Amino acid sequence: MATSLAAVTVPWRPLGVLVLASAAIMGSPGPATVSLVAAGSAYGGRRSAPYLLGIIGGTAFVLAAVGCGITAALFAMPALKTALVVVSALYILWLAYHLATAPPLADNAGADPPSFAGGLLLGVANPKAWVAIAAVFASSRLSDAAAADAIAKAATLTVMIVLINSAWLLAGASLAPLLRDPSRSRTVNIALAVVLVAASASAIVH
Repeated sequence: MATSLAAVTVPWRPLGVLVLASAAIMGSPGPATVSLVAAGSAYGGRRSAPYLLGIIGGTAFVLAAVGCGITAALFAMPALKTALVVVSALYILWLAYHLATAPPLADNAGADPPSFAGGLLLGVANPKAWVAIAAVFASSRLSDAAAADAIAKAATLTVMIVLINSAWLLAGASLAPLLRDPSRSRTVNIALAVVLVAASASAIVH
């Protein structure tokens, strides 16, 4: 019994390091997180929920790829890396344009918010996600057994992905009631679109 209990002891210190590292690195502004703020402010939290789920799903795919150790093999193919960057850049530019030109929340009932598919695409093609998740995954060790360590990290980071991205969307949605004035709404939407492009360019360059 003692051995069984010892086997399931939670390694609190490395777990804390993993959580803090994920909050700092994965939670910092980037293409996906800034786009969630912009979507939330332009379309509201409820209408942007499918986009949030797409971002979470795409980022979870990246996490699975990192956890399985196939990241290095994938990025050893220059054509694939280039394709991810190009797809990500094109979608971000398209999204930034639509966010910048979105009408005030009170008038955009007929406008289409970012979709689940768009979120999934950006989640997978987001350059920052691959780098950030790989760095966080290597930041601590939760078990001496490789398989148990990978599973524990994947479970923890999946929860963090949901919490971090949901928080960014809610932050954007909290701005929505303040943006019913057309001129104020347009100014904020354009500013967020510019920040989205700048954050994405930074992630791609680095």
